[in-house]
Parts: sequence; structure tokens; C-alpha cells
Amino acid sequence: MIITLTPNPSVDRAITVGALRRGHVLRAASSRVDPGGKGVNVGRALTSMGARPLVVAPSGGPEGALFESLLSADDIPAEVVPIAESMRMNISVLEPDGTTTKLNEAGPELTSVEVDSLLATTLDHAAPGVWIAGCGSLPPGAPADLYASLVREAKSRGARVAIDSSGAPFEAAVAAGPTLIKPNRVELAELCGRPLTHLGAVIETARELVAGGIENVAVSLGRDGAVLVTADQAIHATAVISDPVSTVGAGDCMLAGLLLGLDDGTEARSALAQGVTWGAAAVRLEGTAVPTPADLVDIPLTISSEPDLALPLDD
Repeated sequence: MIITLTPNPSVDRAITVGALRRGHVLRAASSRVDPGGKGVNVGRALTSMGARPLVVAPSGGPEGALFESLLSADDIPAEVVPIAESMRMNISVLEPDGTTTKLNEAGPELTSVEVDSLLATTLDHAAPGVWIAGCGSLPPGAPADLYASLVREAKSRGARVAIDSSGAPFEAAVAAGPTLIKPNRVELAELCGRPLTHLGAVIETARELVAGGIENVAVSLGRDGAVLVTADQAIHATAVISDPVSTVGAGDCMLAGLLLGLDDGTEARSALAQGVTWGAAAVRLEGTAVPTPADLVDIPLTISSEPDLALPLDD
């Protein structure tokens, strides 16, 4: 089973325009609303592919009511922790060439009681073999060591823990030794304190983290695909999409596919291939729409267990 914790979820509205022009009145070509947040997107992608994950998230206010109704409409298994303040709504503006502009609210301020309830609700499902994924930013009021506490407590109960975050919460979680981390290149560079301009630098840094006790380091690289580094291998996969629509949530779909592969006992190469395929399929969809099995056809996947370490990475 895969449990996702999203401490700072959102209602995501995606608006498509012909061109984004600052200071002008623009008419939308289309729009859609989805339940959002990194862990929520992971859960949505898994559900869309026929798995039955569990999404844990706080919810409050009018946006929270909409969030819960959207989860229910999509048949997303969820446990919602009530909070006093209203949850956030994020806006994505999409242009025809795939350019995405995001406007993200900070989110509600959680009380210590609400934070404790969120963590306890998640840990109620921690058991040997279960994957628990802590994903996304933390809301105001949440302690920076929230994910670190999740890692320690969940692992003490035999669960496997994945973390996809950034900044101080991510650094604290990494120090606690999760089973898997999934930063992007910028987040990994921030963690290690040095620029990562080519594939070899990313893999070297990932190997340092594996040597420090993290079993799996997956790094999403945008147009350059993703790498998965373990104690005995480094795998690079790419799937170049020539007709991108929206990159929002693609990394979350990649993590969903990877976790499902690892949960099913698939070997690392195939699990990464599945993750990159799911992420690439998401790029072809509007807003934070997640792919279905029908969207996985004609994905031009390339995968190698002997990566080109000199490969310069796209900025």
C-alpha cells in the first residue's frame, strides 16, 4: 500500500490562454479545477492507473469543501484532517507552447494540534512494507522537522518512507534517513550546496547520499528525464515530449509510477522506466490532469544503465 501525506494541499485551477500578457485582460481558452498538492497528485495518478493508495491531507474553509468534493468525484481514497483556516487555491496559466506560469498561495497556518493530528493520522497506517510518501511544502505553523519526524516514526514501525520536498524540511528529512528521496536538480543542488551542471555531478551527489544511508535517490531532470541511484547501480531514463501542454504535476506522476513499481517488487530499472513514462504522459495533459493507461502509448522512452556522465543538463 502507498500512503501520501500532503501537509499543504491546494485546489488547483489551470487556465489556458493564447499568450500571457502582463497588465492586459485575457480571455481563457479553457480552464479546469483539480485537487492539488504533490502527495495528492501522487495519489490521483496511482488511482488513475488502477491502484488504491490513501491520501492524507488537511482541509478547511470553502476551498476545503471544494477540495473534498473533487477527491470524492475522482474516487480518490482519502483521510482528511479538519483545520480551522481555509486551505489554499493555486493558479496555473498555460500557454500553447507549454509555458506554465504558477501563482501559489502560502497556505493556511496550522496549529500544533492540527499538525500533530495530521502526523498521527498518517502514522496510523505505518506498517511493515507500506510506503509512506511525504510530499510538498509545509504550511505556515508546521515545524521544519515534520518530515524528519515522519521518517523516524514510520521507519520505527517498519514502513518505507519517500520524501519529495525542498529547503529546510527536506534537509532535515534527509538527515533522518528516508528509504527514498525524489528532489529535482535545483533541490538537490540546494541540498548539497554546489551547482550540478552535468549528469555526472548529479549521479555523484546521489551516490554520496546513498553512501549516507538512503537506499534510493531519484532525481527528476525536466527535459533530461530522471536518474535513479542505488547502492549498486545508476540508471538514466528520458522521454522527450515534442508537444508539451503543462509540466504541472509531472514530477508527482513520475514519483507515483516509481513508487508503484518498487512497491510491486519491480527491479529498479523497470520502476524508473514506469515513473518517467507516467511523468512524460502527464506533460501532454492540461493543468494537473493525471494520465490514464490510454495516455501511456507512444511515449519515446530511452533508458541506460551506463549513463553519459558528461551530458550537460538543460537549464
